[in-house]
Order: sequence, then C-alpha cells, then structure tokens
Amino acid sequence: MEKIQDKYNWDLTDLFKDKEEFYEKIKNMKDKLKQIETYKGILCKNSENLYQCYALYEKLLMDYDKIYSYGMFSYHLNMANQEGIKLFKEVEKLSSEFSTATSFITPEITFTDEKTIHTYLSEDKRLKPYERDIKDILEMKKHVLSKEEENLLANYSEVFSGPENIYDILTNAEFKFGNLIDENGKEVELTDATYTKYLKSSNIEVRKQAFQLMYRKYSEYINTLTEMYLSNVKQTVITSKLRKYTSSLEKATIHDDATIKVYEALMQGVNEGLEINHEFISLKRKLLNTKEMHIYDIYVNPFQEEKDKISFEDAKKEVKDALSVLGKEYGDILNKAFENRWIDVYEKPNKRGGAYSSGVYGVHPFVLMSFTENKRDVSTIAHELGHSIHSYYSNKNQNIINANYTIMVAEVASTVNEILLSEYQIQHEKDEKKKAEYIYELLEMIRATFYRQSMFAEFEKAVHEKIENGEMLAAEDLNNIYYQLNQKYFGEDIILDKEIQYEWSRIPHFYTDFYVYKYATGISAAICIATKILNKEEGFVEKYIHMLSQGCTKKSVELLKMVDVDLEDSNTYKVMTQFYQDKINELKDLI
Repeated sequence: MEKIQDKYNWDLTDLFKDKEEFYEKIKNMKDKLKQIETYKGILCKNSENLYQCYALYEKLLMDYDKIYSYGMFSYHLNMANQEGIKLFKEVEKLSSEFSTATSFITPEITFTDEKTIHTYLSEDKRLKPYERDIKDILEMKKHVLSKEEENLLANYSEVFSGPENIYDILTNAEFKFGNLIDENGKEVELTDATYTKYLKSSNIEVRKQAFQLMYRKYSEYINTLTEMYLSNVKQTVITSKLRKYTSSLEKATIHDDATIKVYEALMQGVNEGLEINHEFISLKRKLLNTKEMHIYDIYVNPFQEEKDKISFEDAKKEVKDALSVLGKEYGDILNKAFENRWIDVYEKPNKRGGAYSSGVYGVHPFVLMSFTENKRDVSTIAHELGHSIHSYYSNKNQNIINANYTIMVAEVASTVNEILLSEYQIQHEKDEKKKAEYIYELLEMIRATFYRQSMFAEFEKAVHEKIENGEMLAAEDLNNIYYQLNQKYFGEDIILDKEIQYEWSRIPHFYTDFYVYKYATGISAAICIATKILNKEEGFVEKYIHMLSQGCTKKSVELLKMVDVDLEDSNTYKVMTQFYQDKINELKDLI
C-alpha cells in the first residue's frame, strides 16, 4: 500500500508529545480524583466548598477530554493494533473511575435546600461560570426520587436495557435473510449491511428480492419483536410516571433540552406539508418511467450514472468555495483544519469506518473519515467540519462545562454546511443531467430526514399514548398503525406492498424513545439558517456564528431563537416544506 503523506494524517502530538506524557497525565488525574472525593458529604456545607469542588471538576474535565481523546483516536486509527487496544482500555477504565469519583455532585446539590444553593449563587460571584450547570441540576430536582428509590431504580438499570439488548442480538447476530440473485446473475447473501445497496439497484428484480427477503424474516418473528418493543415502551411509561412527568414524551423532550411544544409543532408542520411529499413521490414515479412504483423503488436515483471521482485537494477547494458565504473568519478556521492535520483523510487497514468530528477542549477538533475520491465524500467533509467549527467556536468562548452543546443543536451546523454545499454544486454545475442529480439528491435527503423521521416520530407518539391510556396492543395493532402512516406520508402514487407494515420492527432507534424527531427538527433549523445565509440577509452570518459560540449556556430552543428559528412554531417547518417545494419545481423546470 502506498504511504500516505503526513499532511493527510492526524498529528496526535497536538494532544501529547508521546505515550510517556499521556501516562503521566493519567497519573496526575488520578491524584486529582482523590482530591475531589474529599468534598463528598460536605459539598454544599458552604459556597467555598462548592466553588473549590467545581473549579477542580473543571480541570479534571479538561484533562479527561485530552486523555480519552488520545486513547480513542489511537485505537480508531488501527483497531487491530494491540497497543491501541490497550490505550483504549486504559481510558475506558479511567472513564469509569472519573464517573464514580464525581457521582456525588448531582445528588448532593439535589438534596440540599434549594434556597441555600440560590444564596450561594447570588453571593459568591466565583460560582458564575458554573451557575448554568448547578441550576440545571436544581431544575431536575422535581423529577428526582428519594435516595432509596433512586438506588432501587439504579439496580434495575441492566434489567431495563434487556429488551434492546435482546433485539440487538436477535436482529444482528441471529437473523439470516437468505440469498438473492444480483445484477450479474450471481447468488449472494442478503445482510442488513447490504440491504440498502440492493434497494438502490437499477434492477427491479434485485430490489424486490431484497425487500421481500428482509421482511419475510421480520414477519416470522413479529410477535416476539412486538413483545420486546412494547416491554421497552412500558418501562419508559412507568419510569416517567414514577418521576412525576406528565408523559413519556415530556420526559424525553425535557431530557433533550426541548419541549412537548417542539414535538407538536413538528407534527403539525409536517402534516400540513404532506401534499408536497406526495408531489415528490409522483415525480419519482415519472422519472423512473414505470407504470407502477412500489415502496421498494423509492431509493433509486434515476439520474445517477457512473460515480464521479474527485481528489481530496479538489474536494477541499469545493468545500472552501461553497462555505465562503460564511465569511473570512469561518474560512480561516477551515484553512486551519485543512493545513494543520485536523483530518485523518484516507482509508487504512483496520481503521474505524464511518466519519465523525470530535472537539478536544483546549486543543482543536479532530475529524476522522475514509475519503475514497467519491464525489459524495465532499458532503462528508462539509458535514464533519460543520461539527468541528461549531466545537471550535464553542470551546473558544465557553468553559468546558458550558461548551458541550446539546443534541438538539448538534446536527444544525453540520447540516447547514451540507445545504450550502448542495446549493453551490447545483448553481455551478454546467451539465444539466448532473445538475438534476444534485437537486434530486438534495430532495431525497430532505424526504428521508424530514418526512421519514417525522413518520417514525408520529408512530412512536401513537404507541406511547395508547400504552399510557392502558390499551392492550398486539403485533397486528402496531402493523396497522405503521401501514396507515405510510399511506398518509407517501400518497396514492405508490404501491405499498404489505411487507412494509413490518418495517417499524426493523428501526433500532425506537428503543431510544423519541430520538428520531431531532433529525427532522435539525434539518428544519438548518434550512431556515442556510436560506437566510444564501439570501445574504444583513448581519445574519455574524448572528449565526455568535449562536455557535454559546455552547449550552442557554436552552437549545432559546439558542436557535438567536438565529430566528423557533422550533415551537409550526411556521418554522413551513419554511422547510417551502424549500422542498421550490427544489421540486427547480427539478421539474430543469427536466
């Protein structure tokens, strides 16, 4: 294998100059952990103890961030390397020790008289950097049970995760889907990993085989899968009641730093825009030039021909040009990322798959990817650097406790970059068929992220509400709810094969209750923001960067209001659906 130039590899000496320094930092951190434990039982005795403990906790977090990142990155660069495995096991062990040593902080603040804590905060100005974290603990106090009850629930935590663990083992390790005949007439095994590839095949028989094989297996076990999922839902419903939430939805949205209003506004917005999705489904059928379009045909891109190749240097230039609308400062940070080895670019033997950005406080973000010179990899670069620059601004402007932005805003900056890149590619493409492919891919991303995830969210809400109302559900009930939602979301220009009723049982995210709606809110916020940036609204870029700099100093809903995005208002989702409509019209005009 040809040696990869250093400039395309991470430089982990930005974290520690060598392993000796890494192990020395671990030793120092363990000493500090002993120090912080001395505040156990006396944390809230006075404001001095509270301040000294938080100041030490802040330093520990900074040390831990660097240590854990170094161990994880070393492991991900070569997951078969024994030294890397050893480093990662070392940091995992430290992670457990860190959690154990600091676990007293939240309960001691929780069970101290609230007036006492507020007095400390108002009188001791040194506590100002930690005020948001302390107030968040107090805010959750009404949902915290007695120490004995909390201990009881903690002891049951492994039991509660049983349905998800069984589901993972059953569907990933024990399900065998059988063989199909591929485009070349070769018999191949269908797996969960290859399923999407075959659904995108240009050969209708391949798509049909994959679809039927996949759901034949799920239908065989649908009663077992139903029991597992409903057990998970019941556990959530019971826990929510015990913790004095009005519903499991309230518990989930508060945990997400959101509100029930956000969920309801999303449901209203998407339902008001369903006809636009039906229009895109109808357009898909015409583009596929088929009399009948089945549900297993929707993933085919009718414009895609050969996969375009692009060098990393050309990809860099395209990303920088596309994101130049974000201003000089943003562009300068992009250059830092490209020129200072923030990105580990290419595939290597045993390197972790996929892509991610991980911001390391006090150092810089690190991006892992496996660039294959595929044109679609350009979008991955823009996406991950969106996360990176969000982390860069947040870390630069906030202490480590306030820098870690929430999941409600985590995908916004990355998706803004994807939208800006897509628009740039569409506007600068001279070849009309290629331009059509770019528009189609953008439309498909919106359909899959906004409409599909909202359909999942609506399914979850319906099931949880039925369980909360004491209804007894069986597999047939869940299948009917899901099938009817498909009818509503896809419209009449598609044949909904009966097997689609089992698809709900294949969605692992349903075992993390009310998770998927955040994909839909994220792309909605991103499109609102990207639209204002592209329209060159005066002062908006500065406003956007200011928001990225806030970390988690405000609630997520309030943060997004800083850039004129109100997730509790259904009109926000109308901006999203209007953008979708405009792109459909643009594609129609082009073809």
